Amino acid sequence: MLLLDNSAWARLASPCLDQSRAEEVAGWMLGGELAVCLPFLLEAGYSARSASEHADIVARLTRLDEVRITEAVESSALRAQEELARAGHHRLPPSDVIIAACAHESGAGVLHYDAHYDVLCARTSLRFDSEWLAPTGRI
Repeated sequence: MLLLDNSAWARLASPCLDQSRAEEVAGWMLGGELAVCLPFLLEAGYSARSASEHADIVARLTRLDEVRITEAVESSALRAQEELARAGHHRLPPSDVIIAACAHESGAGVLHYDAHYDVLCARTSLRFDSEWLAPTGRI
């Protein structure tokens, strides 16, 4: 299972994304292999340009499985931010840290287009698969 990050979600319709990769991600959605968590849902909703677009986005995305923010996720996120601070990288977006903690605690990976997830893998005790939507710089 992979958790969606807004960096990937926002680029799924890009003409620069390889069509076969877009179809692969669509298959993951249909097959129940993609999930969401609250920080991603809030980011996706934030990008809506109207109330009706917001309702449509939320309705589509909440059909996917959801990883909940638990006490373990909270603890993992705080520990990861502390580890990042010790490494001089604590200025990562809090939503990315929470999504990574959700992935770590649930045994999921993260589908993204954002180097922050590689930093989180390298500089913290969070363990999850960092799955790039496409190679960096391609979209």
